[in-house]
Amino acid sequence: MKFDILIGLAIGVFAFLMVMGYNVFPIGLLLVTAYFVWKFVISRQIIKNGNGVAITTTGIDFEDIGGQSVAKKELQEALDFLLYSDRMKALGIRPLKGILLSGPTGTGKTLLAKAAARYTNSAFLSVSGSEFVEMYAGVGAERVRGLFRRAREMVRKEKKTSAIIFIDEMDILGAKRGSNVSHHEYDQTLNQLLIEMDGLKVEQGAHILVMAATNRPEALDSALLRPGRFDRQVKVDLPDKEGRLAILKIHTKNKPIAKDVRLEEIAHETFGFSGAHLESVTNEAAILALREEASEITEHYLHEAVEKVMLGEKLDRKPTAEELRRIAIHESGHAMLAETVRPNSVSQVSIRSRGNALGYVRHYPKDDQYLYTQVMLEEQIMVALAGALAEEQILGTRSTGAAGDYEQALNLVEKMLLAGMSSLGVTDISLLNAEQRHPVTRDIFAELEERTMKIIKDNKQSLLGITKILEAEETLSGETLRTYLKTVV
Repeated sequence: MKFDILIGLAIGVFAFLMVMGYNVFPIGLLLVTAYFVWKFVISRQIIKNGNGVAITTTGIDFEDIGGQSVAKKELQEALDFLLYSDRMKALGIRPLKGILLSGPTGTGKTLLAKAAARYTNSAFLSVSGSEFVEMYAGVGAERVRGLFRRAREMVRKEKKTSAIIFIDEMDILGAKRGSNVSHHEYDQTLNQLLIEMDGLKVEQGAHILVMAATNRPEALDSALLRPGRFDRQVKVDLPDKEGRLAILKIHTKNKPIAKDVRLEEIAHETFGFSGAHLESVTNEAAILALREEASEITEHYLHEAVEKVMLGEKLDRKPTAEELRRIAIHESGHAMLAETVRPNSVSQVSIRSRGNALGYVRHYPKDDQYLYTQVMLEEQIMVALAGALAEEQILGTRSTGAAGDYEQALNLVEKMLLAGMSSLGVTDISLLNAEQRHPVTRDIFAELEERTMKIIKDNKQSLLGITKILEAEETLSGETLRTYLKTVV
């Protein structure tokens, strides 16, 4: 607004001087030239050098990050090269130049980088890999040079001895050279980063450490991963049960949690959740409590939040009475079979629509499971098939509601083939065509369908009883389901 007023005043002054007979053309030409130089050269250079770069004094400690004890320990050991550089130099140890954080999204890679800056008292610059690449030749390479130049300036300005440059989405900037055909700007930018990392020396007055994060380390160029560049690779995995509990405790510190809430139970139910998912669970639980004007966050709100994060918001659509009965039979088949082959595995059964699901059965394992036997995989396939087979047994036909179940079952069969758990034995299945694989897959499905149907027929009355409860209540907890099955038996 002020700039517009100044332009208006300038035009008025020039018009007045022209009326008075003064020759204002030289002065006007000079001012116009200066304006265009500022607009199209100087301002663009400023934007180019600073675009996307966040300079912050981080307030995050390693204690503020839960569920990553192994990653934190490994990272702290690597960062000691910055803290005790004199001792390392006396032993002839080459200083680290780069640390790569790899793992699924939402596991806390950015938080670890910020905590690293606090731990080492370093200047911290954060930038996304996508900020470096543009269609104009040389722009990305110049931004890389500007980033390292700015890091050195920050060290001098803040009177520190080290700086950490954090590059998120490293797989964009550091993708294998030649993978982006017809766009050599990517390769030029990566080459410049390699040159800058090779030129990092403590004798330059500041130790600059490059930290990068990616969830696709296999996509990175091999030149980045060789010793002397990214010397350390820290795996940031999904948290285990104890890690999830630690994360939940961190995110519930500032929330009024009811005294009877069992966070261990929530941690048990959230197998496969990342730290970002767990933060969202606690936040959604607080929103649900606010919506119902509750003064405390009870376990009910936390369970509801887990379902929302996992499956989506409840939907208003109402199936017809016929559809509702079919959905109830379908979900009862899943639940009954799950409790038969894997007792105490069902957390909740519902025929309320959430996200893309008309109904669902929520399971949780006894413990976090990372290895599966053939029996375990077969049991999971049987549970997936039980919904459609229950429909067929009670109603005489199957429905399209089983499409997702079949997709899940096919993925499990694929795991069996890869692990040599089929009649094919140990083989490279990528070398097999569809005609060779289809008969094996069909035989596995035929055998497991037969076993599943037998259990459904033997427990038909239990299945009908669960269906009746679901039609009346819409939701059934795992405890209630198990109590009912015991009374029927």
